[in-house]
Amino acid sequence: MIITITLILSSLVALNFLLLIFSCNKTTKKVTTENKVIFKPTKLQKPTKQLTATQLAPTGS
Repeated sequence: MIITITLILSSLVALNFLLLIFSCNKTTKKVTTENKVIFKPTKLQKPTKQLTATQLAPTGS
């Protein structure tokens, strides 16, 4: 019983590896000579607002 389960599982693992090897898509490395231009978006700077003395929270000291 244990030998049967072991043989079935090992054959399934071997079949899985065979399918993995033969089903992989073979890709070729293509050399592209195109110059890619990357535009960096400019961030808009918002002016900071200074808090007045009455808007500050008490520190408790």
